[in-house]
Amino acid sequence: MTVIFSKKCEYGLQAVLYMAAKEPGCVCPSDEIAEKLQIPKEFVSKILQSLTESGIVDSKKGKSGGFLLAKTPSKIRLIDIVTAIDGLDLFNSCVLGFPNCSPDQPCPVHDKWGELRTKAYNMLTDETIDKFKEKTLSKISKI
Repeated sequence: MTVIFSKKCEYGLQAVLYMAAKEPGCVCPSDEIAEKLQIPKEFVSKILQSLTESGIVDSKKGKSGGFLLAKTPSKIRLIDIVTAIDGLDLFNSCVLGFPNCSPDQPCPVHDKWGELRTKAYNMLTDETIDKFKEKTLSKISKI
């Protein structure tokens, strides 16, 4: 169940983590990523194009083409991927969708959500994808 991110963002995070778990410079065809992560191929291609435009992923054309990370995994923060796909609105808007929700006019969960939102933002900002190689490989092997 998606709680915070769009399905597109979830898949984007998974695809980047998958590429980071491969050998540096490894070119991954979108078919391979889609198959390994069980994501529709067309969706993977669109997501990776978005990440290419943001400078997180590079693409290589041709018979042995595909996608690869544009930066070393230690330089890619989780928040970079979230920003490229979903943007940062979820960290600035009311979780219940109330207009004009603010500290002066809070919604019923404003204070609790604010704490969670701040923790989530800080975790995504602090963590780089290089820290997740082993966990990613373990998770993919169980898909």
